[in-house]
Amino acid sequence: MIVIGGGLAGLAAGVALAETGWHVRLFEQRPFLGGRATSYVLPDGEHVDNCQHVTFGCCTNLEDFYRRVGCADKIKFFDRLLLLDPQGRTGHFQAGFLPAPLHILGSFLSFSPLSFADKFSIARAMFDIFLHKGKPSDLRQGADISMLEWLKRRRQTKGAIDRFYRPVLVSALSEELDNIDARYGVDVFWKTVLSNRTGYRMGVPTIQLAELYEGCHAAIKSKGGEVTLRAPVRGLRIENGALNGIIFDGGREATADAYVIALPHSVFDELLPEEVKRSDAVLSKVCNLKDSSITGVHLWFDRIVMTEPFLTLLDTTTQWVFNKTALYGAANGAGAATDGGQYLQLVISASHGLLQKPRQEIIDLCLKEVRHALPAARDAQLIKATVIKEAAATFSPEPGCDRWRPKQETSVPRLFLAGDWTDTGWPATMEGAVRSGYLAAEAVLRAAGTPKQFLQPDLPPDGLVGLFC
Repeated sequence: MIVIGGGLAGLAAGVALAETGWHVRLFEQRPFLGGRATSYVLPDGEHVDNCQHVTFGCCTNLEDFYRRVGCADKIKFFDRLLLLDPQGRTGHFQAGFLPAPLHILGSFLSFSPLSFADKFSIARAMFDIFLHKGKPSDLRQGADISMLEWLKRRRQTKGAIDRFYRPVLVSALSEELDNIDARYGVDVFWKTVLSNRTGYRMGVPTIQLAELYEGCHAAIKSKGGEVTLRAPVRGLRIENGALNGIIFDGGREATADAYVIALPHSVFDELLPEEVKRSDAVLSKVCNLKDSSITGVHLWFDRIVMTEPFLTLLDTTTQWVFNKTALYGAANGAGAATDGGQYLQLVISASHGLLQKPRQEIIDLCLKEVRHALPAARDAQLIKATVIKEAAATFSPEPGCDRWRPKQETSVPRLFLAGDWTDTGWPATMEGAVRSGYLAAEAVLRAAGTPKQFLQPDLPPDGLVGLFC
């Protein structure tokens, strides 16, 4: 078995197949594992995550994957999510004593950045989602409408859209509301907020992302597998309609009984021979998937400027601020610019407008917003800063994109696919990537006549949702 791609999708497939006794050979073109969710080394030797990636209580397959590779204890979960607007008004989401879907009601009612009219309109929309078990009637007929259109149909206020839906969905789906398929947007609220009282809990790695994948390498090797880095793929050898080999640099070729290609959709499309595209209408449409961007801004201060582990900013370019010094912990000795300093990582999803801006301009903009939000940062000295732009961080979950997403088992014998862009039922998330890897592993085993299930079920509805749904 050959797996091409060392991101979460390829690692999930490789680890799962190795556990069943397959001899897995995983190839990754970069000198490290993790794909788009990993760490970089700056010229001064500082390690930084390309972007702060998080998980939620509803991400059951990602949790299972972390358990399989022995790093579940490196994810710290938080029950309280704090938000701050430019006027200094705060709001938080935290489960109270009521059962789902009312568990957030107390913090929602006290959410000061929203007016009464905003809250009333949101409550009306959430009741609609609850009443229809996460599948409102206007989304059941295959209609491709955007989340913004869905919200307008339900007469959501501007404040609700700008200060509730947009902060949640742009961060979760890496796209603006008018370019998000409403089915994905509604599903976010159903799975994280409404159906289960633990679905909203946010898990943040307490170590650098690259360190999370050391267990993946070990898990594959412990089963007799191999992991080869710096191995870019140059071509696929298709003979008689079947995949018979992978071509690497220098014409070197590797063969196997089955192949899982876990590459970005644009890279896969470039590798796929034209004769396959002509014969497979599904694979020929992968090129229609579009990319969405995420920008990470890293700031090192000479003193402590933030006490919360993370913070969501409203009405600003900066969406999330993560206190990496606190998250890593003093025991790690990481994250501080100098003794007593602090390292913050800012995240801006759907950052299309920033891609062409100079990095210093982005730093100046974000620094201004951070100093406005955090009074302690106003007198602090910025020691250093850097910006990491991921122009193709995820695929864009635009309305109707599901028609371009192929299954993990293809019409080409021995060719299987993994990647968050494949048909997983989820948008472009780490959960979606792991789901795709598990589904690819299941497809390989099914084709080999030894079926096995890896995919974990969603969190079951609980509370009142469990009674009525």
